[in-house]
Amino acid sequence: MKDFNQDFQYKDNSLRSHELTNNIGRSGQRALLYATGMDEEDLKKPFVAVVNSFTEIVPGHMHLKDLAEQIKLGIAEGGGVPREMGTIAICDGLCQGHLGMRYPLPSRDLIADSIEMAVQAHCFDAMVLIASCDKIIPGMLMAAARINIPSIIVTGGPMLPGNVGGNSLFCSSELREFPGRVEAGKITPDYMKQAEEATLPTCGSCAHLGTANSMCMLSEVLGMAMPGGGTAPAVSNRRRRIAKRSGRQVMELLRKGITPRMILTREAFLNGIAGAMATGSSTNLVLHLMAIAHEAGVELSLDDFDRISRKVPFICNLQPSGKYPIASLDSNGGIRAVMKNIKSQLNLDTLTVSGKTTGELIEEVEAVENDVIKTMERPQKSEGGIAVLYGNLAPESAVVKQSGVNPSMYKFKGKARVFNSMEEADAAITADEIHKGTVIVIRYEGPKGGPGMREMLSTTALIMGRGMDNDCALVTDGRFSGATHGPCIGHISPEAAAGGPIAFVQDGDEIEIDITNRTLKWNVSDEELARRKKDWTPLEKPMGPALKKYSAHVSSAAQGAVIKL
Repeated sequence: MKDFNQDFQYKDNSLRSHELTNNIGRSGQRALLYATGMDEEDLKKPFVAVVNSFTEIVPGHMHLKDLAEQIKLGIAEGGGVPREMGTIAICDGLCQGHLGMRYPLPSRDLIADSIEMAVQAHCFDAMVLIASCDKIIPGMLMAAARINIPSIIVTGGPMLPGNVGGNSLFCSSELREFPGRVEAGKITPDYMKQAEEATLPTCGSCAHLGTANSMCMLSEVLGMAMPGGGTAPAVSNRRRRIAKRSGRQVMELLRKGITPRMILTREAFLNGIAGAMATGSSTNLVLHLMAIAHEAGVELSLDDFDRISRKVPFICNLQPSGKYPIASLDSNGGIRAVMKNIKSQLNLDTLTVSGKTTGELIEEVEAVENDVIKTMERPQKSEGGIAVLYGNLAPESAVVKQSGVNPSMYKFKGKARVFNSMEEADAAITADEIHKGTVIVIRYEGPKGGPGMREMLSTTALIMGRGMDNDCALVTDGRFSGATHGPCIGHISPEAAAGGPIAFVQDGDEIEIDITNRTLKWNVSDEELARRKKDWTPLEKPMGPALKKYSAHVSSAAQGAVIKL
């Protein structure tokens, strides 16, 4: 009998998409592909997923349709067939201060799962991922590492800063403190209303170095984004050109067989940590780098973060820890200029999606030393932006964005005021019940107990807006926005819901913070702790099915809050 399969060989079997196009038995699949507008010539080409997190409710993602069109042009020019699909995007900024903040961190794993399902089910040969904000970028990078087909991420870019009160460098990180200033009588409600309209003038991720822009830059440092992709403004024509080049380049990666796990090596992750320390990036990067490394099969620990923090100084004068927005960093050479100044602390042989090594890309930019980018010899601060603390209150770890802490608060001793939710703490601050010398303790906000590990930005904003950041500290098993600054220690592990020591802190207990020596001490005797643990049961918060599943399987923050099955 004749083998009719030879009549239906459209592409080489080395391409994953041959499962949809080749052999006589795939008649139904080919018919479905024709229904999308493909023709027989398209069946001979690689299929490339364009995974878009466009949404109309998130400023950082509202312009991504335009970038997708540029990417698809580049893929077509490179000889591929682009097919766009979507995934979700949640705005951390819109979620701040209410129960909606339970969802962004769990969405990271949902995004990774959704991409895995669609890309694997449809046998794509390569993919380009499009995102701008906090949990979407790491979710996509987790998916890239997991699926391990040729991939590039295209970020949407930062928005331009606003102009408030004559300050043309104004960012939303400062606006978040305005409620506290109004309540303290420092500004009027009308002034705050005017500022709200002027703060975010364009599309893009928020203009300061929050988690969103931290992740955008990290994508470039890790080698998963094209040069300039970390900082080019959302509204710039350069952003569109980067998108188109990324579409062409993913086809080159496919031809050469270069996959994410060849790029996301341990050396690349150590470079990523160094970049985070030099820029003063968000503490959320600790969670995300560990989660991406987990998917890539790379060993990464909190010891790596602290070791590099002691070697790589904070050299960027960026908001909220400094003066300038991301647009200013971009005009001074972007993240590659920062990397050039810490070149001695990087592995220069790591591969990038551009086809060049990290060292080759760094050599393409000029060295910079000015008020935006400092040097290792004359840094903004002598250590990196993030410190990892340990002690009997945080046996597994805690993290603090030390670049945003006044050195006078590196050592602080105070009496605990304990709250079982962010809302309780906010109400107490608003009622002027928090006094000088207090260590605010917010618990049951961890990955499992929150669930979802909410950011405490509303609390920190109220503290900073009242000018209390030199009088009080905050410790929590929750986490913080990249916009947070001040003596705010998060990721306390084990968390309260898991029976960590923070569950047993009581009002009036003495807590000692020593960022310099990386310690977090709770002055309570072993006998007293044993008494408090007797008959203890964890507080359980109401939750729907999605959060119940997340709470049941999520690991501690010390492990990156990854899903353990």
